[in-house]
Amino acid sequence: MMSSDAPEVTAIADAAAIGLPVRRPEISFLIMIYGEHLGRRFEIGADPVTVGRSADCGIRLTDDCVSRRHCRMVPSPEGTVLMDLGSTNGTYVNGTGVSARHLRDGDTFQVGRSIFKFLSGDNIEHAYHEEIYRLKTTDGLTGAYNKRYFDETINREVFRYLRHGRPLSLIMGDIDHFKRVNDQWGHLAGDRVLSQIGEVLASQVNAEDTLCRYGGEEFTVLLPETPLSEAMARAERMRELIEEARFEFDGHEIPVTMSFGVAAADTALEGPESFVALADERLYAAKRGGRNRVEPGPA
Repeated sequence: MMSSDAPEVTAIADAAAIGLPVRRPEISFLIMIYGEHLGRRFEIGADPVTVGRSADCGIRLTDDCVSRRHCRMVPSPEGTVLMDLGSTNGTYVNGTGVSARHLRDGDTFQVGRSIFKFLSGDNIEHAYHEEIYRLKTTDGLTGAYNKRYFDETINREVFRYLRHGRPLSLIMGDIDHFKRVNDQWGHLAGDRVLSQIGEVLASQVNAEDTLCRYGGEEFTVLLPETPLSEAMARAERMRELIEEARFEFDGHEIPVTMSFGVAAADTALEGPESFVALADERLYAAKRGGRNRVEPGPA
């Protein structure tokens, strides 16, 4: 829902006309961290840039959730102002709907299903290359690692287990009836649910754990040095927090639960694929058992 707060915009005087020094707007970049042009950089110079579906927009998006002229970035000596242009689905900065807002270095904003990160300042090129590197391993919507990173990590951790025999557990979780969320409230609502799920799960992982968006509405948490009993308790806590959380979009409350399957590495483990298959089997046992539950499966 659009914020009712007054826009964070100040009037811009003609500094030269009143004898004040003029500071030229600095060059800024947008980098798409989620959407159809993932990783693409857009330069924001001295001229306004409009984002939308129309062919004359400086940044054109084909997403049906985007209005023809959705929002505009207006550079000024005080910084870049992002203005919503009366779009149907709103413009969001750091997850909050806005009518107008000065963008700060590192802010993210969402237009339809696309998410941009705003970069400005003295080290802009360095920040850009860091962000490109991060995009290789991280899901831009949820902040969790992506499947590519998961595959690399589980290969390394399973090898370590086979060599040293240290405890290793894997949690796989899947949002219950997620298609119903998209069908009833739309894909933007689905994206908001995924983003919030990522926040809830991230609050329950330690520095040595690896939280990944495995694909679609499925997440994994790889837990080194963690036996099955502890992993089960961790998964149950995640399940409870998601059941208790309030998921809202555009004024609607969306009921959300999640099912989990948990597996621990043992001497019968053949490799990463069999480990994932075991956790996945237990996840779908939880689904068959009624959803919104944690399934340890057979001992």
